[in-house]
Amino acid sequence: MSSFKEASISADTEKGTATKTASENSSLRAGIVEHRENDNNNDNNNNSEAATEKHSNLKRNLGNRQIQLIAIGGSIGTATFVTIGAGLAQAGPAGLLLAYLVQCCFVALANNSMAEMAVLMPVSSAFIRMAGHWVDPALGFLAGWNFFFYEAVNIPFEISAITVVLGFWRDDIPPAAVVAVCIVLYFTVNVFAVQWFGESEFWLATGKIFLTVILFCFTFITMVGGNPQHDAYGFRYWRSPGPFAEYLATGNLGRFQGFLSALWSAVFTIVGPEYVSMLAGEAILPRRNLKSAFRATYGRLIFFFLLSAICVSIVIPYNDPALVDALSSGKGSAATASPYVIAMENMGIHVLPHITTALLITSIFSAGNAYTYYASRSLYGLALEGQAPALLATCTASGVPICCLLVTMIFPCLAFLNVSSSTADVLTWLINLVTSSGIINYTIISVTYLFFYRATRFQGLDRKQLPYYGYGQPYATIAALLYFLAVLGANGYAIFLPGNWDVKGLFTHYTMIFLSPVLYLGWKIIHKTRIITADQADLVWESTAIDEYEQSYEGEISRGSWWEILNIFRCRGLRNRVS
Repeated sequence: MSSFKEASISADTEKGTATKTASENSSLRAGIVEHRENDNNNDNNNNSEAATEKHSNLKRNLGNRQIQLIAIGGSIGTATFVTIGAGLAQAGPAGLLLAYLVQCCFVALANNSMAEMAVLMPVSSAFIRMAGHWVDPALGFLAGWNFFFYEAVNIPFEISAITVVLGFWRDDIPPAAVVAVCIVLYFTVNVFAVQWFGESEFWLATGKIFLTVILFCFTFITMVGGNPQHDAYGFRYWRSPGPFAEYLATGNLGRFQGFLSALWSAVFTIVGPEYVSMLAGEAILPRRNLKSAFRATYGRLIFFFLLSAICVSIVIPYNDPALVDALSSGKGSAATASPYVIAMENMGIHVLPHITTALLITSIFSAGNAYTYYASRSLYGLALEGQAPALLATCTASGVPICCLLVTMIFPCLAFLNVSSSTADVLTWLINLVTSSGIINYTIISVTYLFFYRATRFQGLDRKQLPYYGYGQPYATIAALLYFLAVLGANGYAIFLPGNWDVKGLFTHYTMIFLSPVLYLGWKIIHKTRIITADQADLVWESTAIDEYEQSYEGEISRGSWWEILNIFRCRGLRNRVS
């Protein structure tokens, strides 16, 4: 009885905290409104306010634990467990770790910026629509379509990876059947209410965590001698063949180019904040739960990416013949190209590779599932802003943008191109075409934050009173923006080296970079949009509706993702002790 009473008191306290937070946000909003009413707004601002009248019909049904795991689902995929081996082979262990460390630092800076904006204004398709409302509608158009194609094209890539990984066990499994099953499953999971997608992704992403923990344990146990050879190899491969590999040249230049090659790999592997922001429109108590998810992103960067780089560099040398052959010839399955699986086979471990492969399949499937969700939601955000056909804004009674989902499901069908060797190059070309889109996303986020920061200063908004306060601003965002621009410009530098010129490589690395200004200027010229000035930026936007929702929320309030997980397994006694 006392436990029940304590739990009730705690729940009431949490409810009071949520109400208090919403009230504080209302006060902030009132101050901004008062300031804005004293300004004369031009036609560009009136157009922006007219756009905000289109409210989202999505349902806020994603809890804290689901948000945490969905963020993992979108950011952890094939690259983390398989293609990380390419970075190791080209840069060596120290080069790989340094490249991952650099990228993690700047993604953390982007997370710092995105969190401050998204927690304040948790709207659907957050970073896409913020670019349009706080910078220029044309930038929102670019952000939305860039992100949509990036996510949509990655769906068939993950499906194709599943068909290849299955080759670890048998090579007579019909690829077309695997593709068809994946398409049906992706549609089924995403067509129902969002909480079903959230629940499926929660369990699939849990498999990624198990896989990561297994690989980390495998690394530690074997490096101290827990392997069939009883060889305590430790950090042997850091000493021989050495910490840095040479790539495209010899000496220090070759080692530097190896680092750059690993950095390009890290750039397209290490992601996170943009995926959290895309959940804003369907999150329960968004300001509370998104804040938790963004803070957890820093831990995910360390756990999934930095530790993975360290472990891979420990278990296998960068010049391992099997690794080099798998990368250079492209033969075998994706599982056999995984540096972890190669290391297991080198040590004579026979059962663990099968467990790893099984979990790898769930990991890849989860990534494709998450990409399906993100692609449909980005298209929905464009429809809300009038930058995609209005029909795409149609939602089912359960809050699923059904037309957006149907359009998105066209892209997984591209995986059928990989069934035939004569058409496989088409899919590869499409995937390579959008590889720069991820960095374009971060560039847009950085630009949007700088405009947001300028608006808060001009409109007298105290950022320290915001639900999430980003430290080191605006200097942290300026540093991140310069880095992302440098990466965009230097991404395909290798094709300009003597003897390396490749027209196909030029299109691969620079098509989206050249296309982005065309999309931006095209929308800007046709619709005569103007850059939003600091006094015109609508920092109120949908705050009223969000505050009213949080104040009227009557559901159970989470005390954290771990509390929700304990609740799933009905560990009531333990849960009460934790709370």
